Amino acid sequence: MTKLLIASAVIAIIASVLLTPLITKKREEGQSKKVIGYFFIAVFVIGFIASGIALYVTKIDVNWLVFWPVIILLTLCGAFLASGIERKIKGILFLASLVVGIYVLSAPLWNANDKFKSAEMKEEVEIKPFDETQTPASVPPKFVRNKMKKAFGQVPNTSYYELGRLQIQKVNGEYVYIAPVEFSGFFKWMNGKTTPGYFTMSATDSADNPKFIAQEMKYVPSAFLNANLERHIRLQHPFLIFYGDVQLEIDDEGKPYYIRSYGEFVTARNGFDVKGIVLVDALTGKSEVVKLADVPAFIDGAVSPETVSLQNSYYGKYVHGYWNSMFGKKDVKLPSDEGTEANVSPIFDEAGDMYYFTDFTSPKEGVDSMLGYSLTNARTGEATYYTGNKDESYMDSQGNLQIIEKKFIEKKWAGEMPVLYNFYGEASWLTAVLDSNGFLQNYFIVSAANPEISAYATTPKEALKLYKTALSRGGSTVDGSSHAEQKNASGTVLRVYKERLGDFTIVSFLLNNGENYLVSAETEPLAIYLQEGDEVILTYNETGEQFLPVRSLIIKGLQ
Repeated sequence: MTKLLIASAVIAIIASVLLTPLITKKREEGQSKKVIGYFFIAVFVIGFIASGIALYVTKIDVNWLVFWPVIILLTLCGAFLASGIERKIKGILFLASLVVGIYVLSAPLWNANDKFKSAEMKEEVEIKPFDETQTPASVPPKFVRNKMKKAFGQVPNTSYYELGRLQIQKVNGEYVYIAPVEFSGFFKWMNGKTTPGYFTMSATDSADNPKFIAQEMKYVPSAFLNANLERHIRLQHPFLIFYGDVQLEIDDEGKPYYIRSYGEFVTARNGFDVKGIVLVDALTGKSEVVKLADVPAFIDGAVSPETVSLQNSYYGKYVHGYWNSMFGKKDVKLPSDEGTEANVSPIFDEAGDMYYFTDFTSPKEGVDSMLGYSLTNARTGEATYYTGNKDESYMDSQGNLQIIEKKFIEKKWAGEMPVLYNFYGEASWLTAVLDSNGFLQNYFIVSAANPEISAYATTPKEALKLYKTALSRGGSTVDGSSHAEQKNASGTVLRVYKERLGDFTIVSFLLNNGENYLVSAETEPLAIYLQEGDEVILTYNETGEQFLPVRSLIIKGLQ
Protein backbone atom coordinates (compact mmCIF):
# COMPACT_ATOMS: atom_id res chain seq x y z
CA MET A 1 0.00 0.00 0.00
CA THR A 2 2.88 2.36 0.75
CA LYS A 3 4.21 2.05 -2.80
CA LEU A 4 0.79 2.91 -4.22
CA LEU A 5 0.58 6.05 -2.04
CA ILE A 6 4.05 7.16 -3.11
CA ALA A 7 3.18 6.60 -6.79
CA SER A 8 -0.07 8.55 -6.36
CA ALA A 9 1.81 11.44 -4.75
CA VAL A 10 4.34 11.59 -7.59
CA ILE A 11 1.55 11.57 -10.18
CA ALA A 12 -0.29 14.34 -8.30
CA ILE A 13 2.84 16.52 -8.16
CA ILE A 14 3.42 16.14 -11.91
CA ALA A 15 -0.24 16.99 -12.58
CA SER A 16 0.01 20.08 -10.36
CA VAL A 17 3.13 21.35 -12.12
CA LEU A 18 1.60 20.82 -15.57
CA LEU A 19 -1.74 22.49 -14.75
CA THR A 20 -0.74 25.36 -12.46
CA PRO A 21 0.32 28.61 -14.19
CA LEU A 22 3.58 29.12 -12.31
CA ILE A 23 4.86 32.13 -14.26
CA THR A 24 2.30 34.84 -15.07
CA LYS A 25 2.12 38.61 -15.21
CA LYS A 26 -0.26 38.58 -12.30
CA ARG A 27 2.18 36.62 -10.22
CA GLU A 28 5.02 39.00 -11.16
CA GLU A 29 2.85 41.86 -9.96
CA GLY A 30 2.23 40.01 -6.71
CA GLN A 31 -1.54 40.02 -7.14
CA SER A 32 -2.40 36.29 -6.98
CA LYS A 33 0.41 34.43 -5.32
CA LYS A 34 -1.98 32.88 -2.81
CA VAL A 35 -4.51 31.93 -5.51
CA ILE A 36 -1.83 30.09 -7.46
CA GLY A 37 -0.69 28.33 -4.28
CA TYR A 38 -4.23 27.24 -3.46
CA PHE A 39 -4.72 26.07 -7.05
CA PHE A 40 -1.52 24.00 -6.87
CA ILE A 41 -2.61 22.41 -3.60
CA ALA A 42 -6.12 21.71 -4.89
CA VAL A 43 -4.78 20.03 -8.04
CA PHE A 44 -2.38 17.98 -5.90
CA VAL A 45 -5.13 16.78 -3.55
CA ILE A 46 -7.54 15.94 -6.36
CA GLY A 47 -4.77 14.27 -8.38
CA PHE A 48 -3.59 12.26 -5.36
CA ILE A 49 -7.08 10.98 -4.57
CA ALA A 50 -8.04 10.31 -8.21
CA SER A 51 -4.81 8.51 -9.11
CA GLY A 52 -4.87 6.51 -5.87
CA ILE A 53 -8.42 5.33 -6.49
CA ALA A 54 -7.70 4.58 -10.17
CA LEU A 55 -4.58 2.54 -9.38
CA TYR A 56 -6.31 0.68 -6.53
CA VAL A 57 -9.45 -0.19 -8.50
CA THR A 58 -7.92 -1.01 -11.90
CA LYS A 59 -4.81 -2.78 -10.50
CA ILE A 60 -2.86 -1.43 -13.45
CA ASP A 61 0.94 -1.22 -13.51
CA VAL A 62 2.62 2.10 -12.65
CA ASN A 63 4.45 2.64 -15.93
CA TRP A 64 4.60 6.23 -17.17
CA LEU A 65 3.42 5.26 -20.66
CA VAL A 66 0.10 4.09 -19.23
CA PHE A 67 -0.72 7.71 -18.44
CA TRP A 68 -0.13 9.08 -21.95
CA PRO A 69 -3.80 10.12 -22.55
CA VAL A 70 -3.84 11.97 -19.21
CA ILE A 71 -0.50 13.66 -19.98
CA ILE A 72 -1.88 14.94 -23.30
CA LEU A 73 -4.91 16.40 -21.52
CA LEU A 74 -2.84 17.94 -18.70
CA THR A 75 -0.30 19.56 -21.01
CA LEU A 76 -3.07 20.95 -23.24
CA CYS A 77 -4.93 22.45 -20.27
CA GLY A 78 -1.66 23.67 -18.74
CA ALA A 79 -0.67 25.46 -21.97
CA PHE A 80 -4.11 27.07 -22.17
CA LEU A 81 -3.92 28.38 -18.56
CA ALA A 82 -0.31 29.59 -18.82
CA SER A 83 1.09 32.60 -20.61
CA GLY A 84 4.37 33.88 -21.98
CA ILE A 85 7.38 31.59 -21.92
CA GLU A 86 5.53 29.10 -19.73
CA ARG A 87 2.86 28.67 -22.41
CA LYS A 88 5.53 27.96 -24.99
CA ILE A 89 7.21 25.37 -22.74
CA LYS A 90 3.93 23.60 -21.97
CA GLY A 91 2.94 23.85 -25.62
CA ILE A 92 6.13 22.00 -26.53
CA LEU A 93 5.31 19.41 -23.85
CA PHE A 94 1.83 19.04 -25.36
CA LEU A 95 3.30 18.37 -28.81
CA ALA A 96 5.77 15.90 -27.28
CA SER A 97 2.91 14.08 -25.52
CA LEU A 98 1.08 13.82 -28.86
CA VAL A 99 4.18 12.19 -30.35
CA VAL A 100 4.24 9.74 -27.44
CA GLY A 101 0.55 8.95 -28.00
CA ILE A 102 1.16 8.29 -31.69
CA TYR A 103 4.15 6.11 -30.75
CA VAL A 104 2.04 3.99 -28.39
CA LEU A 105 -0.96 3.69 -30.73
CA SER A 106 1.11 2.87 -33.82
CA ALA A 107 3.34 0.27 -32.15
CA PRO A 108 1.36 -2.72 -33.54
CA LEU A 109 2.03 -1.47 -37.08
CA TRP A 110 5.83 -1.57 -36.87
CA ASN A 111 6.85 -3.93 -34.05
CA ALA A 112 5.60 -7.15 -35.69
CA ASN A 113 9.16 -8.30 -36.45
CA ASP A 114 10.15 -7.76 -32.80
CA LYS A 115 7.12 -9.78 -31.68
CA PHE A 116 8.04 -12.60 -34.05
CA LYS A 117 11.63 -12.65 -32.74
CA SER A 118 10.40 -12.76 -29.14
CA ALA A 119 8.27 -15.82 -30.01
CA GLU A 120 10.58 -17.53 -32.50
CA MET A 121 10.74 -21.31 -32.07
CA LYS A 122 13.24 -23.92 -33.05
CA GLU A 123 11.90 -26.35 -35.64
CA GLU A 124 11.84 -30.15 -35.76
CA VAL A 125 9.93 -32.75 -37.74
CA GLU A 126 8.20 -34.99 -35.17
CA ILE A 127 8.10 -35.61 -31.44
CA LYS A 128 9.53 -38.89 -30.16
CA PRO A 129 7.28 -41.98 -30.36
CA PHE A 130 4.90 -42.62 -27.46
CA ASP A 131 3.68 -46.13 -26.67
CA GLU A 132 1.28 -47.96 -24.39
CA THR A 133 3.83 -48.14 -21.55
CA GLN A 134 3.20 -44.40 -20.99
CA THR A 135 -0.10 -42.91 -19.85
CA PRO A 136 -1.06 -39.52 -21.28
CA ALA A 137 -2.90 -37.06 -19.03
CA SER A 138 -6.13 -37.57 -20.90
CA VAL A 139 -9.08 -36.96 -18.56
CA PRO A 140 -10.91 -33.89 -19.96
CA PRO A 141 -11.35 -30.89 -17.63
CA LYS A 142 -15.10 -30.57 -18.29
CA PHE A 143 -15.63 -34.08 -16.95
CA VAL A 144 -13.39 -33.42 -13.94
CA ARG A 145 -15.22 -30.21 -13.14
CA ASN A 146 -18.57 -32.05 -13.20
CA LYS A 147 -17.26 -34.64 -10.74
CA MET A 148 -15.81 -31.98 -8.44
CA LYS A 149 -19.11 -30.13 -8.34
CA LYS A 150 -20.86 -33.31 -7.32
CA ALA A 151 -18.29 -33.77 -4.54
CA PHE A 152 -18.68 -30.20 -3.25
CA GLY A 153 -20.53 -31.46 -0.20
CA GLN A 154 -17.11 -32.30 1.30
CA VAL A 155 -16.49 -28.55 1.77
CA PRO A 156 -17.43 -27.11 5.20
CA ASN A 157 -19.97 -24.24 5.04
CA THR A 158 -20.67 -25.17 1.45
CA SER A 159 -23.03 -22.24 0.81
CA TYR A 160 -20.16 -19.76 1.23
CA TYR A 161 -18.10 -21.12 -1.62
CA GLU A 162 -17.94 -22.22 -5.27
CA LEU A 163 -15.47 -24.14 -7.41
CA GLY A 164 -12.61 -22.07 -8.81
CA ARG A 165 -10.47 -22.35 -11.92
CA LEU A 166 -9.38 -25.88 -12.88
CA GLN A 167 -5.81 -26.62 -13.97
CA ILE A 168 -3.48 -29.57 -14.33
CA GLN A 169 -0.12 -30.18 -12.67
CA LYS A 170 2.18 -32.87 -11.29
CA VAL A 171 2.17 -33.47 -7.51
CA ASN A 172 4.40 -36.16 -6.00
CA GLY A 173 4.90 -37.67 -9.45
CA GLU A 174 1.16 -37.98 -10.15
CA TYR A 175 -0.69 -35.98 -12.80
CA VAL A 176 -3.67 -34.32 -11.15
CA TYR A 177 -6.24 -31.59 -11.65
CA ILE A 178 -6.35 -28.87 -8.99
CA ALA A 179 -9.29 -26.54 -8.37
CA PRO A 180 -9.42 -24.06 -5.46
CA VAL A 181 -12.55 -23.38 -3.45
CA GLU A 182 -13.51 -19.72 -3.99
CA PHE A 183 -15.87 -17.26 -2.30
CA SER A 184 -19.29 -17.00 -3.96
CA GLY A 185 -19.76 -13.27 -3.23
CA PHE A 186 -18.85 -10.21 -1.17
CA PHE A 187 -20.93 -11.03 1.90
CA LYS A 188 -19.72 -14.63 1.90
CA TRP A 189 -16.17 -13.24 1.91
CA MET A 190 -17.06 -10.90 4.80
CA ASN A 191 -18.31 -13.85 6.83
CA GLY A 192 -15.76 -16.45 5.79
CA LYS A 193 -12.52 -14.37 5.58
CA THR A 194 -10.59 -17.43 4.33
CA THR A 195 -11.34 -20.32 1.98
CA PRO A 196 -11.03 -23.87 3.37
CA GLY A 197 -8.90 -25.57 0.69
CA TYR A 198 -8.93 -27.11 -2.78
CA PHE A 199 -9.98 -30.22 -4.72
CA THR A 200 -7.67 -32.66 -6.46
CA MET A 201 -8.40 -35.48 -8.92
CA SER A 202 -6.34 -37.73 -11.18
CA ALA A 203 -5.72 -36.47 -14.71
CA THR A 204 -5.02 -40.00 -16.02
CA ASP A 205 -7.71 -42.13 -14.34
CA SER A 206 -11.31 -41.15 -15.08
CA ALA A 207 -12.52 -43.57 -12.38
CA ASP A 208 -10.78 -41.55 -9.67
CA ASN A 209 -12.97 -39.50 -7.33
CA PRO A 210 -12.25 -35.89 -6.32
CA LYS A 211 -10.66 -35.37 -2.92
CA PHE A 212 -11.02 -32.22 -0.86
CA ILE A 213 -7.76 -31.08 0.76
CA ALA A 214 -8.15 -28.80 3.77
CA GLN A 215 -5.67 -25.93 3.41
CA GLU A 216 -6.76 -22.49 4.59
CA MET A 217 -6.22 -19.68 2.05
CA LYS A 218 -6.71 -15.94 2.61
CA TYR A 219 -5.33 -14.34 -0.56
CA VAL A 220 -7.48 -15.73 -3.37
CA PRO A 221 -8.88 -14.31 -6.65
CA SER A 222 -12.45 -14.13 -5.28
CA ALA A 223 -11.55 -12.16 -2.13
CA PHE A 224 -12.16 -8.41 -1.92
CA LEU A 225 -10.27 -5.24 -0.97
CA ASN A 226 -6.64 -5.88 0.03
CA ALA A 227 -7.21 -9.64 0.33
CA ASN A 228 -7.99 -9.86 -3.38
CA LEU A 229 -5.05 -11.79 -4.79
CA GLU A 230 -4.44 -9.69 -7.91
CA ARG A 231 -4.67 -6.45 -5.91
CA HIS A 232 -2.39 -7.87 -3.22
CA ILE A 233 0.23 -8.69 -5.87
CA ARG A 234 -0.13 -5.29 -7.53
CA LEU A 235 0.21 -3.39 -4.24
CA GLN A 236 3.44 -5.22 -3.48
CA HIS A 237 4.80 -4.99 -7.04
CA PRO A 238 3.32 -1.85 -8.67
CA PHE A 239 5.92 -1.61 -11.46
CA LEU A 240 5.85 -5.19 -12.78
CA ILE A 241 4.08 -6.01 -16.06
CA PHE A 242 1.76 -9.02 -15.73
CA TYR A 243 0.05 -11.10 -18.39
CA GLY A 244 -2.43 -13.91 -17.87
CA ASP A 245 -4.48 -15.02 -14.89
CA VAL A 246 -3.16 -16.08 -11.52
CA GLN A 247 -2.68 -19.84 -11.15
CA LEU A 248 -2.77 -22.16 -8.15
CA GLU A 249 0.28 -24.39 -7.63
CA ILE A 250 0.59 -27.08 -4.97
CA ASP A 251 3.93 -28.21 -3.56
CA ASP A 252 4.64 -31.87 -2.76
CA GLU A 253 3.46 -31.35 0.84
CA GLY A 254 0.11 -30.06 -0.37
CA LYS A 255 0.72 -26.41 0.55
CA PRO A 256 -1.01 -23.98 -1.88
CA TYR A 257 0.73 -21.09 -3.62
CA TYR A 258 -0.47 -18.70 -6.28
CA ILE A 259 1.74 -17.56 -9.13
CA ARG A 260 1.48 -14.95 -11.87
CA SER A 261 3.73 -14.46 -14.91
CA TYR A 262 5.49 -11.12 -15.30
CA GLY A 263 7.64 -9.77 -18.11
CA GLU A 264 8.25 -6.84 -20.42
CA PHE A 265 6.41 -5.12 -23.25
CA VAL A 266 7.94 -5.82 -26.64
CA THR A 267 7.62 -2.16 -27.66
CA ALA A 268 5.80 0.78 -26.05
CA ARG A 269 2.86 -0.86 -24.25
CA ASN A 270 2.38 -3.50 -26.91
CA GLY A 271 3.35 -7.18 -26.93
CA PHE A 272 4.61 -9.26 -24.03
CA ASP A 273 7.76 -11.25 -23.32
CA VAL A 274 7.71 -13.37 -20.14
CA LYS A 275 10.62 -13.12 -17.67
CA GLY A 276 9.50 -14.81 -14.47
CA ILE A 277 6.78 -15.21 -11.84
CA VAL A 278 5.57 -13.68 -8.62
CA LEU A 279 5.10 -16.47 -6.06
CA VAL A 280 2.55 -15.82 -3.28
CA ASP A 281 1.85 -17.84 -0.14
CA ALA A 282 -1.95 -18.22 -0.28
CA LEU A 283 -2.32 -17.99 3.51
CA THR A 284 0.24 -15.41 4.66
CA GLY A 285 0.41 -13.34 1.47
CA LYS A 286 4.20 -13.33 1.48
CA SER A 287 5.37 -12.79 -2.10
CA GLU A 288 8.61 -13.32 -3.99
CA VAL A 289 9.75 -12.32 -7.47
CA VAL A 290 11.39 -15.31 -9.18
CA LYS A 291 13.07 -15.41 -12.59
CA LEU A 292 12.17 -18.29 -14.91
CA ALA A 293 15.60 -19.87 -14.46
CA ASP A 294 15.07 -20.03 -10.68
CA VAL A 295 11.48 -21.28 -10.51
CA PRO A 296 11.00 -23.90 -7.72
CA ALA A 297 10.80 -27.52 -8.86
CA PHE A 298 7.19 -28.03 -7.73
CA ILE A 299 5.88 -25.35 -10.13
CA ASP A 300 4.80 -26.77 -13.49
CA GLY A 301 3.11 -23.80 -15.18
CA ALA A 302 5.44 -20.85 -14.59
CA VAL A 303 4.53 -19.47 -18.01
CA SER A 304 0.81 -18.69 -18.09
CA PRO A 305 -1.25 -20.36 -20.85
CA GLU A 306 -2.41 -16.89 -21.93
CA THR A 307 1.23 -15.92 -22.55
CA VAL A 308 1.84 -19.06 -24.62
CA SER A 309 -1.29 -18.42 -26.65
CA LEU A 310 -0.09 -14.87 -27.33
CA GLN A 311 3.37 -16.09 -28.37
CA ASN A 312 1.79 -18.66 -30.70
CA SER A 313 -0.17 -15.90 -32.42
CA TYR A 314 3.03 -13.84 -32.88
CA TYR A 315 4.86 -16.82 -34.37
CA GLY A 316 2.05 -17.71 -36.72
CA LYS A 317 0.98 -14.23 -37.90
CA TYR A 318 4.14 -12.14 -38.08
CA VAL A 319 6.53 -14.43 -39.95
CA HIS A 320 6.86 -11.74 -42.64
CA GLY A 321 5.70 -8.68 -40.72
CA TYR A 322 2.44 -6.91 -39.98
CA TRP A 323 1.24 -6.02 -43.49
CA ASN A 324 1.79 -9.57 -44.74
CA SER A 325 -0.40 -10.82 -41.90
CA MET A 326 -3.18 -8.56 -43.12
CA PHE A 327 -2.97 -8.95 -46.90
CA GLY A 328 -0.55 -11.34 -48.64
CA LYS A 329 -0.50 -13.84 -45.76
CA LYS A 330 2.52 -15.67 -47.13
CA ASP A 331 3.54 -18.50 -44.74
CA VAL A 332 0.95 -17.28 -42.19
CA LYS A 333 -0.44 -20.01 -39.94
CA LEU A 334 -3.15 -19.66 -37.32
CA PRO A 335 -3.04 -21.38 -33.92
CA SER A 336 -6.20 -23.35 -33.14
CA ASP A 337 -8.64 -22.39 -30.41
CA GLU A 338 -9.44 -25.97 -29.33
CA GLY A 339 -7.16 -25.94 -26.25
CA THR A 340 -8.49 -26.38 -22.73
CA GLU A 341 -6.69 -23.38 -21.19
CA ALA A 342 -6.57 -20.09 -23.11
CA ASN A 343 -6.59 -22.00 -26.44
CA VAL A 344 -3.65 -24.26 -25.49
CA SER A 345 -3.70 -27.74 -23.94
CA PRO A 346 -1.30 -28.74 -21.13
CA ILE A 347 0.31 -32.16 -21.67
CA PHE A 348 3.22 -34.03 -20.07
CA ASP A 349 6.14 -35.69 -21.84
CA GLU A 350 7.77 -39.01 -20.91
CA ALA A 351 10.02 -37.22 -18.38
CA GLY A 352 7.02 -35.67 -16.60
CA ASP A 353 7.66 -32.11 -17.82
CA MET A 354 4.60 -30.05 -18.69
CA TYR A 355 4.20 -28.51 -22.14
CA TYR A 356 1.48 -26.48 -23.81
CA PHE A 357 0.27 -27.99 -27.09
CA THR A 358 -1.19 -26.02 -30.02
CA ASP A 359 -1.80 -27.05 -33.61
CA PHE A 360 -1.62 -24.54 -36.46
CA THR A 361 -3.81 -24.42 -39.53
CA SER A 362 -4.14 -22.37 -42.70
CA PRO A 363 -5.87 -18.95 -42.65
CA LYS A 364 -7.79 -20.05 -45.74
CA GLU A 365 -11.40 -20.88 -44.90
CA GLY A 366 -12.64 -24.43 -45.36
CA VAL A 367 -9.19 -26.00 -44.97
CA ASP A 368 -8.77 -28.53 -42.15
CA SER A 369 -5.18 -29.45 -42.97
CA MET A 370 -2.68 -28.94 -40.16
CA LEU A 371 0.45 -26.95 -41.04
CA GLY A 372 2.30 -27.96 -37.88
CA TYR A 373 2.09 -27.90 -34.10
CA SER A 374 4.01 -26.40 -31.21
CA LEU A 375 5.06 -27.56 -27.76
CA THR A 376 6.05 -24.89 -25.26
CA ASN A 377 7.82 -25.81 -22.02
CA ALA A 378 5.55 -24.51 -19.26
CA ARG A 379 8.48 -23.81 -16.91
CA THR A 380 11.01 -22.20 -19.22
CA GLY A 381 8.88 -20.84 -22.08
CA GLU A 382 11.15 -22.51 -24.66
CA ALA A 383 9.09 -23.61 -27.65
CA THR A 384 9.54 -26.05 -30.53
CA TYR A 385 7.54 -26.01 -33.73
CA TYR A 386 7.01 -29.41 -35.35
CA THR A 387 6.43 -29.32 -39.09
CA GLY A 388 5.35 -32.94 -39.38
CA ASN A 389 6.28 -35.17 -42.29
CA LYS A 390 6.09 -32.85 -45.30
CA ASP A 391 5.30 -35.82 -47.56
CA GLU A 392 2.01 -36.30 -45.74
CA SER A 393 -0.93 -33.98 -45.14
CA TYR A 394 -1.99 -33.94 -41.49
CA MET A 395 -5.54 -33.29 -40.34
CA ASP A 396 -5.91 -30.47 -37.80
CA SER A 397 -7.76 -30.59 -34.46
CA GLN A 398 -10.97 -29.21 -35.94
CA GLY A 399 -11.06 -31.96 -38.56
CA ASN A 400 -10.48 -34.52 -35.81
CA LEU A 401 -13.43 -33.18 -33.80
CA GLN A 402 -15.64 -33.30 -36.89
CA ILE A 403 -14.80 -37.00 -37.39
CA ILE A 404 -15.83 -37.73 -33.79
CA GLU A 405 -19.06 -35.78 -34.20
CA LYS A 406 -19.97 -37.80 -37.29
CA LYS A 407 -18.89 -41.08 -35.65
CA PHE A 408 -21.28 -40.59 -32.73
CA ILE A 409 -23.91 -38.43 -34.44
CA GLU A 410 -26.84 -40.53 -33.19
CA LYS A 411 -25.67 -40.36 -29.58
CA LYS A 412 -24.82 -36.64 -29.87
CA TRP A 413 -21.40 -37.16 -28.31
CA ALA A 414 -18.60 -34.65 -28.88
CA GLY A 415 -14.83 -34.60 -28.54
CA GLU A 416 -12.90 -32.45 -26.10
CA MET A 417 -9.20 -31.76 -25.49
CA PRO A 418 -7.69 -33.06 -28.77
CA VAL A 419 -3.92 -33.57 -28.45
CA LEU A 420 -1.52 -34.81 -31.12
CA TYR A 421 0.77 -37.62 -29.96
CA ASN A 422 3.30 -39.74 -31.80
CA PHE A 423 1.81 -43.17 -31.10
CA TYR A 424 4.09 -45.95 -32.40
CA GLY A 425 5.67 -43.46 -34.79
CA GLU A 426 2.32 -42.36 -36.27
CA ALA A 427 1.10 -38.77 -35.75
CA SER A 428 -2.24 -39.42 -34.03
CA TRP A 429 -5.00 -37.43 -32.35
CA LEU A 430 -6.09 -38.58 -28.89
CA THR A 431 -9.42 -37.05 -27.88
CA ALA A 432 -11.78 -37.61 -24.97
CA VAL A 433 -15.41 -38.14 -26.02
CA LEU A 434 -18.14 -36.73 -23.76
CA ASP A 435 -21.91 -37.05 -23.87
CA SER A 436 -24.28 -34.07 -23.83
CA ASN A 437 -24.18 -33.99 -20.02
CA GLY A 438 -20.38 -33.73 -19.90
CA PHE A 439 -19.75 -37.31 -18.78
CA LEU A 440 -16.78 -39.20 -20.24
CA GLN A 441 -17.81 -42.03 -22.56
CA ASN A 442 -14.61 -43.14 -24.33
CA TYR A 443 -11.29 -42.16 -25.89
CA PHE A 444 -10.93 -41.81 -29.62
CA ILE A 445 -7.61 -42.13 -31.48
CA VAL A 446 -7.28 -41.34 -35.17
CA SER A 447 -4.29 -41.08 -37.47
CA ALA A 448 -3.61 -37.47 -38.51
CA ALA A 449 -2.23 -38.61 -41.87
CA ASN A 450 -4.74 -41.43 -42.50
CA PRO A 451 -8.10 -40.49 -40.90
CA GLU A 452 -9.62 -43.82 -41.95
CA ILE A 453 -7.43 -45.49 -39.30
CA SER A 454 -9.00 -45.03 -35.88
CA ALA A 455 -9.95 -46.80 -32.68
CA TYR A 456 -11.83 -46.03 -29.48
CA ALA A 457 -12.27 -47.61 -26.06
CA THR A 458 -13.20 -46.68 -22.49
CA THR A 459 -9.58 -46.04 -21.39
CA PRO A 460 -6.55 -44.59 -23.20
CA LYS A 461 -4.55 -47.83 -22.84
CA GLU A 462 -7.37 -49.92 -24.27
CA ALA A 463 -7.73 -47.46 -27.14
CA LEU A 464 -3.98 -47.64 -27.76
CA LYS A 465 -4.05 -51.42 -28.04
CA LEU A 466 -6.91 -51.29 -30.53
CA TYR A 467 -5.18 -48.50 -32.42
CA LYS A 468 -2.01 -50.55 -32.66
CA THR A 469 -3.86 -53.33 -34.47
CA ALA A 470 -5.72 -50.76 -36.59
CA LEU A 471 -2.37 -49.38 -37.78
CA SER A 472 -1.33 -52.88 -38.80
CA ARG A 473 -4.52 -53.31 -40.82
CA GLY A 474 -4.06 -49.98 -42.58
CA GLY A 475 -1.28 -48.65 -44.76
CA SER A 476 0.80 -47.58 -41.76
CA THR A 477 2.85 -49.68 -39.43
CA VAL A 478 3.36 -49.34 -35.72
CA ASP A 479 6.89 -48.03 -36.04
CA GLY A 480 5.81 -45.26 -38.42
CA SER A 481 7.75 -46.65 -41.37
CA SER A 482 6.12 -47.75 -44.60
CA HIS A 483 9.14 -50.02 -45.16
CA ALA A 484 8.82 -52.18 -42.02
CA GLU A 485 9.61 -55.76 -43.05
CA GLN A 486 6.78 -58.27 -43.26
CA LYS A 487 7.71 -61.77 -42.18
CA ASN A 488 6.06 -65.17 -42.01
CA ALA A 489 6.13 -67.55 -39.06
CA SER A 490 4.60 -70.81 -38.01
CA GLY A 491 4.59 -72.94 -34.90
CA THR A 492 2.71 -74.22 -31.89
CA VAL A 493 0.82 -71.89 -29.53
CA LEU A 494 2.19 -72.17 -25.98
CA ARG A 495 0.18 -69.46 -24.19
CA VAL A 496 -2.94 -67.43 -25.06
CA TYR A 497 -4.44 -64.33 -23.47
CA LYS A 498 -7.71 -62.78 -24.65
CA GLU A 499 -8.92 -59.33 -23.70
CA ARG A 500 -12.13 -57.54 -24.65
CA LEU A 501 -11.38 -53.99 -25.79
CA GLY A 502 -14.22 -51.90 -27.14
CA ASP A 503 -16.23 -53.85 -29.71
CA PHE A 504 -13.52 -56.44 -30.40
CA THR A 505 -11.32 -59.00 -28.69
CA ILE A 506 -7.54 -58.65 -28.68
CA VAL A 507 -5.68 -61.98 -28.68
CA SER A 508 -2.08 -62.14 -27.44
CA PHE A 509 -0.21 -65.45 -27.86
CA LEU A 510 3.24 -66.97 -27.47
CA LEU A 511 4.65 -69.38 -30.08
CA ASN A 512 7.22 -72.07 -29.50
CA ASN A 513 9.72 -69.89 -31.41
CA GLY A 514 9.81 -67.63 -28.33
CA GLU A 515 8.05 -64.65 -29.99
CA ASN A 516 4.90 -62.90 -28.75
CA TYR A 517 2.19 -61.82 -31.20
CA LEU A 518 -0.90 -59.60 -31.09
CA VAL A 519 -4.00 -59.90 -33.30
CA SER A 520 -7.47 -58.35 -33.23
CA ALA A 521 -10.61 -60.38 -33.80
CA GLU A 522 -11.71 -57.52 -36.06
CA THR A 523 -8.86 -58.44 -38.42
CA GLU A 524 -9.05 -62.22 -37.94
CA PRO A 525 -12.48 -63.18 -36.49
CA LEU A 526 -11.46 -66.84 -35.96
CA ALA A 527 -8.68 -65.70 -33.60
CA ILE A 528 -11.23 -65.86 -30.74
CA TYR A 529 -11.02 -69.68 -31.01
CA LEU A 530 -7.23 -69.76 -30.63
CA GLN A 531 -6.04 -72.01 -27.81
CA GLU A 532 -2.89 -73.61 -26.48
CA GLY A 533 -1.54 -76.40 -28.66
CA ASP A 534 -2.93 -74.99 -31.93
CA GLU A 535 -0.69 -75.01 -34.99
CA VAL A 536 -0.70 -71.63 -36.74
CA ILE A 537 0.72 -69.91 -39.82
CA LEU A 538 0.92 -66.13 -39.71
CA THR A 539 2.21 -62.96 -41.37
CA TYR A 540 3.43 -60.16 -39.12
CA ASN A 541 5.33 -56.86 -39.14
CA GLU A 542 8.86 -56.99 -37.75
CA THR A 543 8.74 -53.87 -35.57
CA GLY A 544 11.16 -54.95 -32.85
CA GLU A 545 8.47 -54.66 -30.17
CA GLN A 546 7.71 -57.22 -27.49
CA PHE A 547 4.31 -58.01 -29.06
CA LEU A 548 4.50 -58.15 -32.86
CA PRO A 549 1.35 -57.09 -34.77
CA VAL A 550 -0.18 -59.86 -36.89
CA ARG A 551 -1.54 -59.03 -40.35
CA SER A 552 -2.95 -62.47 -41.18
CA LEU A 553 -3.48 -65.67 -39.18
CA ILE A 554 -4.30 -69.25 -40.20
CA ILE A 555 -5.24 -71.78 -37.51
CA LYS A 556 -4.70 -75.30 -38.84
CA GLY A 557 -7.84 -77.37 -38.55
CA LEU A 558 -10.13 -74.29 -38.63
CA GLN A 559 -9.24 -72.82 -42.02
